[in-house]
Amino acid sequence: MNELTDTANRRNTSTRHLFLWPTILAAAAFGASGCSSILPGADRDPPQLFDLSPKSTFAPDIPKVDWQLIVERPVAAAGLSSSRIALKRHPLRLEYYAKTSWTDIAPKMVQTLMVESFENSHRIVAVGRESAGLRSDFVLKTELREFQAEYTGRGKTGAPKVRVRINAKLVLMPQRIIVAGMTIEKIVTAKSNSMAAIVRAYDYALGKTLKGLVGWTLKTGFKAWKKRPRRSRISG
Repeated sequence: MNELTDTANRRNTSTRHLFLWPTILAAAAFGASGCSSILPGADRDPPQLFDLSPKSTFAPDIPKVDWQLIVERPVAAAGLSSSRIALKRHPLRLEYYAKTSWTDIAPKMVQTLMVESFENSHRIVAVGRESAGLRSDFVLKTELREFQAEYTGRGKTGAPKVRVRINAKLVLMPQRIIVAGMTIEKIVTAKSNSMAAIVRAYDYALGKTLKGLVGWTLKTGFKAWKKRPRRSRISG
């Protein structure tokens, strides 16, 4: 009886294997021929990644300060809060270059370059991001309002102009008093319509913006620090 049962089980197993083989072969053939649909982007070239550089040269009249600064991440519209490189061919429409990206989302990348630019000035005791745990005397709040290449106006098919605009407010801590605010904008025309030339124009425009921002922050903070409210001493 056991032999008959074993024989029947082997027949059933063999039959199941015969039915499974066509399914397995079909799945293997589909996987070999249709992998691009299973893995989106597998058959595409990876995007080119671009980075920008911090500013390292500054005017000699920038004062040296003994206070500490926190640089918050810039606020930006949703269209600019991306790692994609933005362009405009119409004043009311934002687009992006194909197969190219920044190494990080634009606001975070700009924040990093701000911090490095302040450090490169060698005019401040300490500077860092809000997550660094630094006890700050001032906070620099910024908004990234423009950060795109523009083909609007004449010559829409020629080399674009790169526009960078940052609004800044310097806040005295711990009183949280806005000491001053300013907006700085730089426009640089790319030498050609190649991606390398456009990124160089971005780098130059942002570099000029950072240079102005660092100088304004240190000069404004220098004056405000002298006039800051002092805590009154308690006599006893």
